[in-house]
Amino acid sequence: MLLRAGERPVTELAQELGMTQPGASKHLRVLREVGLVRDRKAGKQRLYGLDARGLRPVHEWAGGFERFWNESFDRLDAYVQDLKQARQEE
Repeated sequence: MLLRAGERPVTELAQELGMTQPGASKHLRVLREVGLVRDRKAGKQRLYGLDARGLRPVHEWAGGFERFWNESFDRLDAYVQDLKQARQEE
């Protein structure tokens, strides 16, 4: 969430998360290794940013559930509309 607005230095991220800088760096290294964040050196700082390419498999996986729920709600809406129409005709 902290990286949604753009790149941030590890020291700033650590402070926001209430962590030590080494602790935050360790977590960020893991996220970098799995392709969720990228980093670059800017002077003496290391800046971290989101790498949306790493989120593509998660997005595709979740998309299946989105389609399922959209279809389910469409069927429920059609059923409710049929019930309303049947009551009006009584």
